[in-house]
Amino acid sequence: MKIKWLGHSSFVLTESTGLSVVTDPFDEGMVGYACNAPASDVVTVSHSHGDHGFLKAVPDYKKVYNGETGAFEYNGIHISGIPSYHDDNDGAIRGKNTIYKFGMDGVTVLHMGDIGEKCSPELIERLIPVNVLLIPVGGTYTIDAEEAKEYVDRLMPDIVIPMHYKRKHCELDIDKVEPFLRLFDDECIEECDELDLDRVDFDEGDGTTRVIVLKKH
Repeated sequence: MKIKWLGHSSFVLTESTGLSVVTDPFDEGMVGYACNAPASDVVTVSHSHGDHGFLKAVPDYKKVYNGETGAFEYNGIHISGIPSYHDDNDGAIRGKNTIYKFGMDGVTVLHMGDIGEKCSPELIERLIPVNVLLIPVGGTYTIDAEEAKEYVDRLMPDIVIPMHYKRKHCELDIDKVEPFLRLFDDECIEECDELDLDRVDFDEGDGTTRVIVLKKH
């Protein structure tokens, strides 16, 4: 499977069959730069805010999971929606957030959406196991760098990809990615245009979490 980053919390996940998922498409007017999402088979929306649920950014799609929780299947893609909160006060400030877990080509990808609640044993139990973790690190509206690192330490993914951080032209009051990266050893950090993954990549892993910073497409 392949993973491309469209910016903010939006990714394109493409299975070897050609089926694709776009996560959390965003409104350029809210984020400060264009999403440029392609047509896809499935779109998932973690919550209804315009920087995560702007379906007009996707030119064509067949199925939307808009905050739904539970277990789903779309043409061989396994999708689980896991309930969580957008803040650390049981949703009283910013409401609910749906974490989406994908099973594609034998690889498990976990998209944390705008997770704001603190890491707890109960939530971790519902999320594991994880091969690839897509997690916000910018703070203000979500968990910050140190809280994201706690999730990484507890979930122990093979790969973690930071998202929802300030980059060029981003107008949101969130932090850059560097505070998160400083919490890891330099040799664990990589940068690339996109990821091309296979189940065997994880079967032969050494247990070390790789931090991969994807370039925006």
